[in-house]
Amino acid sequence: MLQQYNSKNDTIQIYVGDRLYPREEAKVSVFDSSVQGGDAIWEGLRLYNGAIMCLDRHLHRLHESAKALHFQDVPSFDTIKKAIKETLTANGMQTDTHIRLTLTRGEKVTSGMDPRLNQHGSCLIVLAEWKPLVYDNEQGIKVISSSIRRNSPAFLDSKIHHANLLNNILAKIQANFANVDAAIMLDQHGFVSELNDTNLFMVKNNTVFTPPADACLHGITRGLIIELAHDIGIPLVEKNLSLVDFYNADEVFATGTMGELTPVVEIDGRKIENKTNSKLRNQLHQAFLDIIPKYSEKVV
Repeated sequence: MLQQYNSKNDTIQIYVGDRLYPREEAKVSVFDSSVQGGDAIWEGLRLYNGAIMCLDRHLHRLHESAKALHFQDVPSFDTIKKAIKETLTANGMQTDTHIRLTLTRGEKVTSGMDPRLNQHGSCLIVLAEWKPLVYDNEQGIKVISSSIRRNSPAFLDSKIHHANLLNNILAKIQANFANVDAAIMLDQHGFVSELNDTNLFMVKNNTVFTPPADACLHGITRGLIIELAHDIGIPLVEKNLSLVDFYNADEVFATGTMGELTPVVEIDGRKIENKTNSKLRNQLHQAFLDIIPKYSEKVV
């Protein structure tokens, strides 16, 4: 799976700092913390018919990440929403749009690791592109297990949605060489954490299971699926799960803003065989689609 370039994005306007720039002029300084040390946080947002799904949940996570990293001069919800609206309006975007919302620690007065060198405040970037869902929710995806471990709270807590994604990128490189779509990353104890880019769920004997959010990202879509399962009476359990559990699952699916609920059809060459004819993923996906209007905030 390789995302395809859309020529409509040739002329997009991108918000950097405090205003919009044409694509070819949208840049940050070589002294920016994102360049110096990957010192930034981000959110992926999806635009549905002029509204953004779970916008406040994403902004709460962004603010909590900024607090954990002790960012200064963090823009308010209203400021960020205004920047998003300006960007979408300038680009004439109403749907089929993915927004990469990034907040860097900002520009340094000289190169170095010390955050005290950041004396200009944080830098907001709103990059909105014409982009369909990344994964095919009909055909599903094939994955492998990666030798690269997911960070645990002992090293870098996954509750911080940071832009230092090198371990995820290394896992994705392994998936690329294996000619599959993504890679499963295990935690430090060898249990399944998540894919390199999305959270994971499995179904066994009419119960949905998912790894606890210790080493995996506290995904917005992941949280919604847990809530929906409870609301519509589908048993759901958070517990440690091994690769063997996933190999033998009736259904496996990934969740994320970039793909909603995506079937995983093969892991490490093992086909996922739905021996119970489970349709729980379909039920949950339909429930997810049904609540999009309720959980979305109109921005354009």
